[in-house]
Amino acid sequence: MQATLTSKGQITLPIKIRRKLGLKAGDTLEFDETVPFIKARKPFDKEAMRKAIGRGKSRKPARTSSEWLDVLRGPVEQP
Repeated sequence: MQATLTSKGQITLPIKIRRKLGLKAGDTLEFDETVPFIKARKPFDKEAMRKAIGRGKSRKPARTSSEWLDVLRGPVEQP
């Protein structure tokens, strides 16, 4: 896949790339200057991550696989 650099240093990202990254007008990209090639990515949304952290803390304690089998299939009678 190719894109041509304009005299102003701009490129148009191909639609396949925009769709894959979920990019829309006004979105920003971060560039990694430490590598010898161009590497662009969507910035990590720290605020969205903060909202997700701790959501599972109010849930009941985790069940073992045997407990899940009992819940889903019912208890098994041992001979």
